[in-house]
Amino acid sequence: LPAPPALLPYVPRVPPAALPGKLTATTFVLERPCCVFDRHANASDAVWLVVAFANASAAFRNPPSRADVPLYEQLPTACSYMTLETAAATYACSAPSPPVLRVGGDTACGSQGGQDPCNGPLPSPGPYRVKFLVMGCHGPKAETRWSDPILLRRAGSPSTIDPTPVRRSSDVVIISSILAGLGAVLAAAVLGAVGIKVWGSLCRRDSGTSTFTHRSYRTHHIPPALPQPLPPGCGCSPPGLGCFARPPPAPCPAK
Repeated sequence: LPAPPALLPYVPRVPPAALPGKLTATTFVLERPCCVFDRHANASDAVWLVVAFANASAAFRNPPSRADVPLYEQLPTACSYMTLETAAATYACSAPSPPVLRVGGDTACGSQGGQDPCNGPLPSPGPYRVKFLVMGCHGPKAETRWSDPILLRRAGSPSTIDPTPVRRSSDVVIISSILAGLGAVLAAAVLGAVGIKVWGSLCRRDSGTSTFTHRSYRTHHIPPALPQPLPPGCGCSPPGLGCFARPPPAPCPAK
């Protein structure tokens, strides 16, 4: 009988960090096992991922050869399958590789006709358990421990969605109204203070210039008087002295 595969202390797990799409309704993400199989695998060996329903993982039996690997299409009846066949060198310490593996991400599994191992979408939320299995030319060589149960997200039923909007309570409405009123009062106070300051600066500017603007000056320049017609009995003084009233001339002495 072949020797049982070596049991490695590594436990597969979903990354604890927040990742987009870490758990969906049909897929989940695993941490990539790095430096786990170096002492137990050769370059020609392959590493498989075993996926099984959590309540059927204890009944899973490692296949004796690659020809006996359970396929994705057998999951509904066999309750388990193997996928993600990868060269062992890909998980070596020196090999650059992505930090995670996505289980269930291949939507084209139906077109392969069940001939090749497929990483198809998971048909139900589970829960599932997974483990890594190293297989060589003569069968299984090493395996990891089973993971903890992995439960996928459940899609919400349209009948459970309430189409009516959620009404806010009266307390929330009152508090919102008070906050809105306080905000309006504060805005009005700020605008009033700014307006008073601007108006005061304009008034000071006007008072500083009004003295010069409204100041009037009286001129001492007198324009020359226009000549006026002489009334009877008036004589003319020398030019430039104007007209003055004169007494009637004395009668001339007799010659």
